[in-house]
Amino acid sequence: MKKTLLAAGLTALMGTTAMADGIGVSMALFDDNFLTVLRNGIQSQADGAGLKVQIEDAQNDVAKQLDQINNFIASGVDAIIVNPVDTSATQAMSDAAAAANIPLVYVNRQPINVDTLPDNQAFVASNEVESGTLETIQLCDNWAGEGKTEVNVYVMQGELSNQAAVQRTQDIHDVMGDGRCKVKINIIDEQTANWSRDQAQTLMTNWLSTGTAFDGVIANNDEMAIGAIQAMKAAGIDMATVQVGGVDATQDALAAMQAGELDVTVFQNAAAQGGGALDAATKLAKGEAVDQKVYVPFELVTPANVADYAKKN
Repeated sequence: MKKTLLAAGLTALMGTTAMADGIGVSMALFDDNFLTVLRNGIQSQADGAGLKVQIEDAQNDVAKQLDQINNFIASGVDAIIVNPVDTSATQAMSDAAAAANIPLVYVNRQPINVDTLPDNQAFVASNEVESGTLETIQLCDNWAGEGKTEVNVYVMQGELSNQAAVQRTQDIHDVMGDGRCKVKINIIDEQTANWSRDQAQTLMTNWLSTGTAFDGVIANNDEMAIGAIQAMKAAGIDMATVQVGGVDATQDALAAMQAGELDVTVFQNAAAQGGGALDAATKLAKGEAVDQKVYVPFELVTPANVADYAKKN
């Protein structure tokens, strides 16, 4: 029977020995701040445990990623770790690994087939229902603390093919609709900036050109929040007059928070996710049972506790 228990944290790597053919890792994109921390977490955990890992960049190309997985299978790796480019395209990856009887672990981005994974496949991440929820509730509290009862905001979405972007945006609407927000939120516009700082800066610049009054920006990740901040600063907006939130608690985001520009972020433990994926992959390769869903908790970060997270991502 499949194990579908939810783990509260990361299972430590203990008693792991190097495997004959190593572990193949396909990352969606090397050129991403958060995913770089995740990738480094996998590598450092592997180095500490004496494991051989081969990490490749899918360059945000679904076909390239599937080719990488097939190449890992052909080379006889002991297990595969995948950070999916497109979470709706994971069934083919699962099928290929299952046909070769090679364990596969998805990390950070929830595969569309998460509830039907074979027994030797698993998913390690953080529960995205928490991420956008923590972010939005805190922004609501901030606006309420300013004495506001109604606010107008912009929402920046990640890649729409990505489950995290879809869920984080849904979290915003859920908080708006179920009474957990102390103010009324009106969304002026909601568009994707594809997790990108540059695209977010362009999008925010376009929004600003309309001259519409607004109270803040709710972004699906920190990179987009920072892009929005850069556009607002370039337009001469006093950052003390708007609330801006993101997710990930990257180093750049923490610096922006300490500078008084970013108001809310949510720490997603990239290193713990990477280590958890490696732990699950090595255990599955040795025929050991693992929970099929391992969730590393999200944590709210505000100016009050930002110093606690300075060295975590």
